[in-house]
Amino acid sequence: MKRWIYVLVPLLVLGSLIVWRLQQNKQKAQAQTAMQAARVHSAPEVSVAAARVQDVVQTYEGVGNVESPENVKISSKIAGPIAYLQAQTGDHVTKGQLLVQIDKSDLEAQVRQQQAAVAEAKYRLSQARITQNPTNVSVTTQISQQVAGLASAQADYNQARQNYNEQVAAARAAVTDAEGKVSSAQASVAVAQAAIKSAQANLADASAKYNRYENLYQQGFVAAQDVDDALAAKNVQQSAVDAAKSQLNAANAALSSAKAQLQSEQNQEHMVVNTGRASIDDAKAKVDQARAALAYARSNIAQKPAYQQNLAALQASVDVAEAQLKDAQANLAYTTITSPIDGYVTARYMDPGSVATAGAPILNLVILRAVWVTVPIPEEISQHVTPGQPIRVTLDALPGRAFTGQIKEINPSADPTSRQFAARIVLQNPQGIIKPGMFARISIVTNTVHNAIVVPREAIQQTANGPAVNLVNADNKIEPRPVTTGASDPAFIQITSGVQPGDKVVTLSAIPLRSGQAVRIGGPHPGARSVGQASGGTSS
Repeated sequence: MKRWIYVLVPLLVLGSLIVWRLQQNKQKAQAQTAMQAARVHSAPEVSVAAARVQDVVQTYEGVGNVESPENVKISSKIAGPIAYLQAQTGDHVTKGQLLVQIDKSDLEAQVRQQQAAVAEAKYRLSQARITQNPTNVSVTTQISQQVAGLASAQADYNQARQNYNEQVAAARAAVTDAEGKVSSAQASVAVAQAAIKSAQANLADASAKYNRYENLYQQGFVAAQDVDDALAAKNVQQSAVDAAKSQLNAANAALSSAKAQLQSEQNQEHMVVNTGRASIDDAKAKVDQARAALAYARSNIAQKPAYQQNLAALQASVDVAEAQLKDAQANLAYTTITSPIDGYVTARYMDPGSVATAGAPILNLVILRAVWVTVPIPEEISQHVTPGQPIRVTLDALPGRAFTGQIKEINPSADPTSRQFAARIVLQNPQGIIKPGMFARISIVTNTVHNAIVVPREAIQQTANGPAVNLVNADNKIEPRPVTTGASDPAFIQITSGVQPGDKVVTLSAIPLRSGQAVRIGGPHPGARSVGQASGGTSS
């Protein structure tokens, strides 16, 4: 008997606990059902904003690069090894400061040689004048002098031909190098164009995906986060397209620069050829002149007319020697290269010991007292932009600072690829803190609508019949209202009809709203997105 009691008591206790637990779960389920029913029938909480009157300022935000208005490439007029070059990239230089010294030992020797030639020519002329009256001038002496003159002229002629061959070879080598740079730049343009096509294809795919998710979201099949992710992916691909276009612009600029350098080198080659041929012709003429003088001396040097012509020939020799001396002195002066401006060194292409060639850049100098910001302006914005218009400029490299510049000029021809006009903005830079190559962001006021009735952008719904808002009337009930929109800025949009100042419009709601539905007005919810509401846009 006691054994059954020991078994029965625990079973009764366990059964009681099970029955109690079931009753608790039933009561909890009933309470949850009642709470859910209460929430369904209760008025939802919404955020509202009052329509108000204010100015709508439309702006265009663009990006560009800082450039120097004066870009000077320092080069040598003569060829020779660089003996002195201390300026480094970033150094400040003043006008007249010594920048480059070409080794001048050979040119100094040429100057001394030409000085000796002038002295010798003058000596011969003086000797001829001293012995002008005597009639017993030695024919042999005259002939010897003319033979020496012929030999000198022949040597000059040979030297002119040798110099011509060396200079032409150097010029043609420079042309070949420039042609290689043009080919490389053309290849870069092709690569950039291919990158644009690839980025545009990715953008098209991202746009299609965003439109598909937007439609599904309007039908309630996907979450708002999926639409935001698709929009973010679309914006990323748009940025990739813009970056690819910037690379193409840079490649086109490099190609233009390479072509300009090629044209310069070809012009230099033509100049070298023409100058060299002229020097050869001049030397040949001198040889012919010396030969004629020698022939004349041999024919009859003792005759007075012939003697007078000999004096004239000797005077011509003096003149030629003096001209050659001036040319040598000019070349010697070219070995010293000074700064033509007050500015900064932005590039150094050679080092001491390198051999400078005529026209080849050694240093690049820029002036920073004022700088340019070049930005592309779309077709639809260009009609609102005029020279002299003030522009707000910020620089990523100088955070927290804003600068005011003026539009200096606008290219009247649009880029055939991007359909954008290049605008150039002038920024005063007395302290030199703005450097060429910096990334600039500009803000241009394109239009201002005064005393406009506006509502927050997030209050606008896009319906099948056009834009609309949800008004909250005096009874705190929803009243859908179709509206006509106008200008907009990043925060507000103009309402030209459908809303009056002071009307309360819904900016945020957790659930879709119906006409006549009662609501409770609550505070704003930063970061939330209202169901059935359009997201805010960018500035127009």
